[in-house]
Amino acid sequence: MLRRYSSFVPFPIHLNGERINKIDALWMRSKNEIKPEEYTEFYKFQANAFDDPLYTLHFSADAPLAINALLFTPKENMERFGFGRMEPGVALYCKKVLIDSKPEGLLPEWMRFLRGVVDSADLPLNISRESMQDSALVRKLNKVLTGRVLKHLADEAKKSPDSYDAFYKQFGIFLKEGVTMDFENRDKLAKLLRYESSLTESGKTTSLDDYISRMQEDQKEIYFLFAPSRHSIESGPYLEGMRRKNREVLFLFEPVDEFVMTHLGEFEGKRLVSADSADVDLGLDDNKDASSLSESEINALCDWLGDRLGKDKVSKVRASKRLVDSPAMALNEDAMMSPAMRRMLKSMQQETGKASPVTLEINPRHPLVHNLAKLRSQNADLAGLVAEQILDNSLVAAGFLDDPRSMVNRVYDLLSKLTS
Repeated sequence: MLRRYSSFVPFPIHLNGERINKIDALWMRSKNEIKPEEYTEFYKFQANAFDDPLYTLHFSADAPLAINALLFTPKENMERFGFGRMEPGVALYCKKVLIDSKPEGLLPEWMRFLRGVVDSADLPLNISRESMQDSALVRKLNKVLTGRVLKHLADEAKKSPDSYDAFYKQFGIFLKEGVTMDFENRDKLAKLLRYESSLTESGKTTSLDDYISRMQEDQKEIYFLFAPSRHSIESGPYLEGMRRKNREVLFLFEPVDEFVMTHLGEFEGKRLVSADSADVDLGLDDNKDASSLSESEINALCDWLGDRLGKDKVSKVRASKRLVDSPAMALNEDAMMSPAMRRMLKSMQQETGKASPVTLEINPRHPLVHNLAKLRSQNADLAGLVAEQILDNSLVAAGFLDDPRSMVNRVYDLLSKLTS
């Protein structure tokens, strides 16, 4: 205790013949005269840490406030290991006098991973914890510090992408939290987001700015898809039309990512849209292809499927303009409640309400759809089972099917009929 509170005192303090205040107030010194090992030693002392810092931000400012700040990013996000929510770790000083070791409001809540010291000579030494929370000075400090940290992260992302990727893997969840909570800095935070995409190699990420730089001239939307893995997205039906139209799709692997996209809404004037949304129109129309069912056959099959499957499961059935290799796909009509978001809310024991019916799109060029069109007039019962299985397969691919038991029983029923 004595060692900690005697630090930064400008004269030596000894205990039993040993000097105990060896840590200097580095934040008050010029960056040019500080060695890297001094920063590391200070970080370990201030953060009570054993690792080296990933990033170090040391700056001074005179306006709008006199500020000396020394901030560190750890290498590890301890929240990922189940240690609970991290507490703020940036202490507030005035002329090297500790005001508050855990000041509320000094930094946004999503920056709680930072460690270090902020010193402002403009703060009154006798400021109380209560008055500090309502202090206009602290709000100004918050704005300046937040801006500096965001600029620092943007510079690091540009200067050293590999190092930034290492940071993002650990602390990207905090940036995503900021997008949903920090409206004032949402646009700057959005520029720091990173995702894999259909044009990146596995494990490599891209920014929203880079995505826009590669967009087709006639493209007005940024597309994304959620799934637990890259393989799940690439093997699903929703990329087929996107590939044909040369549309890049961002890959989202964490349920919170869809929540982030919903809150963000748009980026640089481009709407963020899930590629499994029912209102996506890529301008493809192959239904007049020689391999396609005729228009009357398509209409008759869609009407029959709608009646057979029921309005409680399917709001509409239509011919797809974007399927290439898959026979069918289920499209989400609820823009505010995707399957992943529904599961995330359920895990938080939040009420989600009844799932909305989906739009079922069928591929009128696929052999299975051709065979189904014939089968419904030859064996209505078997055709009905096939139709229900096509729907459930589509729901599985979309992540809509929560209970697979009825599907499993139907598969056995189909196998029995086909082998009898």
